[in-house]
Amino acid sequence: MLTMDQSSYTTEEIARLLKVSKLTVYDLIKKGELQAYRVGRQMRIDAADLEAYKHRGKQEKDSGHLNAVKPPSAHAGLTGQFVISGQDTSLDILARTLDLEDSGMRPLRSYVGSLDSLISMYKGEADIVSTHLFDGDTGDYNVPYIRKILVSKSFIVVKFIKRMAGLYVAQSNPKNITTWADIAQKGIKLINREPGAGARVLLDEQLRIHNIDHTSIDGYDNVVYSHQDIASAVASGQADVGIGIEHAALTANIAFVPMIEESYDLVMLKTAENTPIRSHLLSILNNKDFQNKLAAIGYGVEGMGDILWEQ
Repeated sequence: MLTMDQSSYTTEEIARLLKVSKLTVYDLIKKGELQAYRVGRQMRIDAADLEAYKHRGKQEKDSGHLNAVKPPSAHAGLTGQFVISGQDTSLDILARTLDLEDSGMRPLRSYVGSLDSLISMYKGEADIVSTHLFDGDTGDYNVPYIRKILVSKSFIVVKFIKRMAGLYVAQSNPKNITTWADIAQKGIKLINREPGAGARVLLDEQLRIHNIDHTSIDGYDNVVYSHQDIASAVASGQADVGIGIEHAALTANIAFVPMIEESYDLVMLKTAENTPIRSHLLSILNNKDFQNKLAAIGYGVEGMGDILWEQ
């Protein structure tokens, strides 16, 4: 419960107070309209700065100008801060590497799923978006979705990492869950990701391919918001199976049934304003030391930095 005398807020709390998305809050920070500071990995906004922002918005409204929360623009000038959206650990490492570089540019991390991140990019709220969206019709990852969502935009898709996705099950897999069809068996309880998450899209596409009605699956509507939450639910016995990446399973004392190698790629809009960000990011992705850092913790890095699609 939020109270008016809080001295500072997280970005999530600010989003709830202003009734906007978290990425909109990051966009306001990036543009310098809302003052923020970092505590570890977390961004915080002082209550006084929030009130000052709201006061300016009321003044603008009374003067016939824009409302307090302005529609974000993909062409807004960059102020040295930019938003990296996605949930994988590799993005945290990328953000730290970018932050350590003497470039004058500062990354902000937003932990949002693939589809929501792309929609936010379309609205101009994110600068670098990660996606792992499986298309069951083509068997491809990402580009089919990106082309549809960013249909009117100029963008590039850059190869980032490969990682295994599959089924989280209890140690020794006591219910012998080894296929997508097994998820729909009686006596099997699923824990699911939220709509728009890459793992949710993967599951839904596999159910469609295998002609499985999701209403027949116990737990399909039980939703959590990260791979770690899925792994925890399986480890604690709240669910028999969930979909996620191998890395989270290794830390949760559960078994992992590999099902598909995911392409986890990065998307950037092509604008004159973000040219320095694009150039700087590509130089890091093509750096062998950076690639070796990710390879050492189990990610596939072959071809990292290659441009997969451009329009």
